[in-house]
Amino acid sequence: MDCEQRQVFEDLGRDDCLELLRDEPVGRVALTARALPIVLPVNFALLDGDIVWRSAEGTKLNDAAAGFVVAFEVDHYELDHQQGWSVMVQGLAHVITDVEELERAKALPLEPWALDGVADRYVCLVPNIVTGMRVRQVSMH
Repeated sequence: MDCEQRQVFEDLGRDDCLELLRDEPVGRVALTARALPIVLPVNFALLDGDIVWRSAEGTKLNDAAAGFVVAFEVDHYELDHQQGWSVMVQGLAHVITDVEELERAKALPLEPWALDGVADRYVCLVPNIVTGMRVRQVSMH
């Protein structure tokens, strides 16, 4: 007897979402620039549950410095198994200026997305809303 496969979607809790982020090096920051939405890839790391990335002077940095709300998304999908997950974080971003926090951020294993520029600023996103979803295949007998 053949088993039918069906996709199941599961909501993920905050702790599960943040745990999934720990193993992924690249995410996407969504923000508004000149009244238009943009999505930019960044390498990131977690620092006490906050999301940190490096940035050069420019759009990502300017919006973060202004204290805008941004969205941050990370996902992982295994095509062979038709399963994966997606996590979205929303909150206020800011440029790290506190000396102690900056030293801790600099100690993270964090390379900037674009290596040809000077990404000497560290941006922190403090998660306010954290949502996630997992999709997986289950056999129906």
